[in-house]
Amino acid sequence: MPEKIPQSMMDKFSTITTLTDAFCEKYLNAEYRVMIHRVVGTLARKRPSPLLRGKESVWAAAVVHAVGRVNFLDDSSQTPFCKPKAIYEFFGIGESTGQNKSKEIRELLKMGPFSPEWTLPSRVADNPMVWLLQVNGLMIDIRHAPIELQQVAFDKGLIPFIPASKPEKPQ
Repeated sequence: MPEKIPQSMMDKFSTITTLTDAFCEKYLNAEYRVMIHRVVGTLARKRPSPLLRGKESVWAAAVVHAVGRVNFLDDSSQTPFCKPKAIYEFFGIGESTGQNKSKEIRELLKMGPFSPEWTLPSRVADNPMVWLLQVNGLMIDIRHAPIELQQVAFDKGLIPFIPASKPEKPQ
């Protein structure tokens, strides 16, 4: 789904995403590319947009790093896997500059480890925060609830699918 970008921010969005697309082509995948576009689009729609301050290469590196942090990109057991150093070297920026801008993005968009909104679709099923819901004042993991309760949660848009209807992953 293409991002809706204000006309005044189209050039900035295009420049930043052209840079991030090149990184995704080399190190990541299409799923990361889509999520990175979502983040840049969200930043472009902010009033005033923070993208108006600073270099595009810094924003590009920081967005890749921010999305990577949410999705544990620097965990060698994950595929794809990429250390922050490779991100900053690719975009030709200093590590502290990239880290600071990434932190600014994560705070602005409330991005943290396991943030459901910023989790890659392929990782949603394994994200415990997606499945924690409050029922009658108690936090429960909806995956362990009766299917009827899962259906209600799904119908309300609280969960991405009905866990009881998905086959178990082979171990």
